[in-house]
Amino acid sequence: MQLTIWRFLDGNRAHEKQSAALISGLRDCIGDTLDCYDIAPLTLFQLLRRGLPAELQQLPLPHFIVGAGHRSHWPMLLARRRFGGRSVVIMKPSLPLCWFDFAIIPEHDRPPALANVIVSQGALTEPLPAGPTVAGRGLILLGGPSKHFRWDGTKVQAVVEKLLQMPGDWIVSDSRRTPLGVLERLRGSGGKIFHWRDCPPDWLAEQLAQAERIWVTGDSISMLFEALQSRAQVGVIALPSRRRNNKVRAAVQRLLDQEMLVDALALEQGECIKAVPREPLAQQRLCARALLRRSGMVES
Repeated sequence: MQLTIWRFLDGNRAHEKQSAALISGLRDCIGDTLDCYDIAPLTLFQLLRRGLPAELQQLPLPHFIVGAGHRSHWPMLLARRRFGGRSVVIMKPSLPLCWFDFAIIPEHDRPPALANVIVSQGALTEPLPAGPTVAGRGLILLGGPSKHFRWDGTKVQAVVEKLLQMPGDWIVSDSRRTPLGVLERLRGSGGKIFHWRDCPPDWLAEQLAQAERIWVTGDSISMLFEALQSRAQVGVIALPSRRRNNKVRAAVQRLLDQEMLVDALALEQGECIKAVPREPLAQQRLCARALLRRSGMVES
């Protein structure tokens, strides 16, 4: 099967990583007989003034038109109307779902039970680099305040310091949302400190792939699912919820119930010492397979 995909970009790296993950999953399913053409971000004003780029006429007609993020929605719909193919929107769109052929939506966004909706367990993430883990390597990733969680610096520091007292080669890194001074207060606690500003683009993926144990603060649901792409044991450092009805907290609790994560209670029980290898989550492959199956391109 020779598959042609047009991927509409929206300029948001996080969104584009999700569409790249779906492309990766499709390649896993059908092999190298896949051609993907990236189309640069377009604003609604550009579309209204000039229409779709003329160079699209030179491309092979698409089987799928893929995009993530609001800025990609209108270009995708216009391209489908003009050139055919099936539109595949990633994440819950701001436009009506019935306007798209397929929508891949994380479970925690509570997607409706529609025939064109494919439910993913978390945001789609690309596979991590291949290679062995590093014996004793531990990775701690810190988020920060969000619309779903308050930041409890005292609790986070206490859990991190307890982790750093355990045997192993620990690395600690922050993120854009981490409050100032959090990493500095951990200096001298036994881990190697890395500010996100000082890390090259591929640094995090390499660290996730090499770690035997990964701990992430509970505000970072996307980072938790990236960590689950590894073979490491993954733990979550819980944070106070801003509201009773918290979809991110519910998603984390489902992962705990499925024993895909451990929590800080495991530190008291010694569970985090047992870093048992497991298979990566690989949601990008499952969603790609579902997309091909629903499109009649593979057998059920």
